[in-house]
Amino acid sequence: MSTFQAPKGTYDLTPPRSATFLAVREAISAPLRDSGYGYIETPGFENVELFARGVGESTDIVTKEMYTLTTKGGDQLALRPEGTASVLRAALEANLHKAGNLPVKLWYSGSYYRYERPQAGRYRHFSQVGAEAIGTEDPVLDAELIILADQAYRSLGLRQFRILLNSLGDKECRPVYREALQTFLRDLDLDEETRRRIEINPLRVLDDKRADVQKQLTDAPKLRDYLCDACKAYHEEVRALITAAGVVFEDDEKLVRGLDYYTRTTFEFVHDGLGSQSAVGGGGRYDGLSEMIGGPELPSVGWALGVDRTVLALEAEGVELDLPATTSVYAVPLGEEARRVLFGVVTELRRAGIAADFAFGGRGLKGAMKSANRSGARYTLVAGERDLAEGVVQLKDMESGEQTAVPLTEAAADLAKRLG
Repeated sequence: MSTFQAPKGTYDLTPPRSATFLAVREAISAPLRDSGYGYIETPGFENVELFARGVGESTDIVTKEMYTLTTKGGDQLALRPEGTASVLRAALEANLHKAGNLPVKLWYSGSYYRYERPQAGRYRHFSQVGAEAIGTEDPVLDAELIILADQAYRSLGLRQFRILLNSLGDKECRPVYREALQTFLRDLDLDEETRRRIEINPLRVLDDKRADVQKQLTDAPKLRDYLCDACKAYHEEVRALITAAGVVFEDDEKLVRGLDYYTRTTFEFVHDGLGSQSAVGGGGRYDGLSEMIGGPELPSVGWALGVDRTVLALEAEGVELDLPATTSVYAVPLGEEARRVLFGVVTELRRAGIAADFAFGGRGLKGAMKSANRSGARYTLVAGERDLAEGVVQLKDMESGEQTAVPLTEAAADLAKRLG
């Protein structure tokens, strides 16, 4: 056993479970690729100030959870704790918003890092697939993203998730609500840290998960009562669009999410089979983020779905994905000449797009056939000196056990036909 282990709060992805993670990433991104979203990839670390400005200096992410470092040149960097700020920064830097086709629709997949107390569904290194639509204020765009996420989850076979939906208002109506909420919160029995949060970002107090805090928030002023007419109309249009698409959601007036940049539409995907870490993904509209990080006015909307938590949700529902076999054909050579010949056949099969593997290391027939069984291959090719002398290989169907001699020159074509 190695002297070293994965750092606390992290995990290794190894076969065969890693195949499920790959399938989840593929399923989440597939609807995006079919809807005009192009792939973007950003560095794993960014300037600290990007997240301080965008995510919010009062958020737990920035104050407690961000991994920061100082380079030899004195630059202050942070491992990315979320994807939106990085993607928007990259889009601005590349002037994608000036290409004349708004919104700029992007999707991404990668690893993110937060220093949190490790538990099931909460890791210090985690994986997300995200989508951002940059530069357009349109309720149809908000609805599109919610529908695409719902489509992705349903394509995986998930059924026991819920969509929570709310509106956070905009720069016109939210300040009025903020003042009313602050007045209410100041009279509550709260700890000093939470009291400081009241003055910086009182909406975050609504997101407090502690039971004693939630109990005191029962009579808190409701944001819906303070929405301006424009925000009300926008939110009703989003609700109508996703309802017309057959997507079921729940209105949640306390939903604020954990990031400061959200405005108007905000939503969360939750799964009740995951315990305390029930959120499997979420997002919303962030119309002012571009200006916060030094860009022009670019109203935008997006989401991120957790790959790790989606896998846990699949396991909670007992959903087993129909994963393609990693190996369709396994070659077992008996003797040096057969090794060279069958390796040539394996190479030909791979070039034809057939997943093929080989019994490496010169093992005997019994050991090699055990490996063939473990590989999950549908067919095994076996050849020894006598087979080669006759110009054939033995083709064994691993399901039926039937074995037939096939001309060596036709082996690849025969397998291609059998495998469809």
